[in-house]
Amino acid sequence: MASDRSSAGDPARTLALLWGLTAEEKPGRRGPRQARSTGEIATVAIALADAEGVDAVTMRRVAQELGLSPMALYTYVPGKAELLDLMLDTVYATMPRSTPADEGWRSRVTAVADDNRALHRAHPWVAAVSTSRPPLGPGLMAKYEYELRAFEGAGLSDVDLDAALTHLLGFVQTCARMAADERAARQDSAMTDEQWWAANADLLARVFDPERYPVAARVGAAAGEAHGGAYSPDHAYAFGLARVLDGLDALIAGR
Repeated sequence: MASDRSSAGDPARTLALLWGLTAEEKPGRRGPRQARSTGEIATVAIALADAEGVDAVTMRRVAQELGLSPMALYTYVPGKAELLDLMLDTVYATMPRSTPADEGWRSRVTAVADDNRALHRAHPWVAAVSTSRPPLGPGLMAKYEYELRAFEGAGLSDVDLDAALTHLLGFVQTCARMAADERAARQDSAMTDEQWWAANADLLARVFDPERYPVAARVGAAAGEAHGGAYSPDHAYAFGLARVLDGLDALIAGR
């Protein structure tokens, strides 16, 4: 969803929400105990986004799921923009942290890629949210620290280290979006890729001329047979990740 992006709300209120700040509360004064926590609110909103997509997450719908009035929910979260940041930061905080196969940087970076892929599989809506201005909450900072440590000792400058991580995460996000598109096509047509191509084989044979497009015909047939369809998310991820690592290896070797 191109319209959804992080850090679209009020920065001060967002940071206060994410870090649990109470600067506006006067010393010695306490209000009535709140019936819900921001953690509960985030959990409900995330479950809703996982099941129905981030479009389904509205302040009214989340309040309904929590048994609150919409106005009551606003006493916890300023608005939808801040709620989205809370959701993202919560997901980041609970992202898997897998153990790499060995101490080499390639194994550590592969673990980071796999962990982010698992995050996107569990929460497909995350890949559709623009995070060019990320929510600077504790979940994001812990995630960033974990990911940067995978490159430590590889010989990159700090600037290149940050760029290498950005490059890696961009690749994983692209794979996640394409995998989500493939799942959506399968659900909409009620067919696997293999079933769809088989069902439309006669029509495609009438419009596609293999003599005019010989390379496309040969390569497309080989890929289709290997993957059981035009696209395999697993193969694209494995192949692409190896190329990303090879490119970083060349950069590191040049240092």
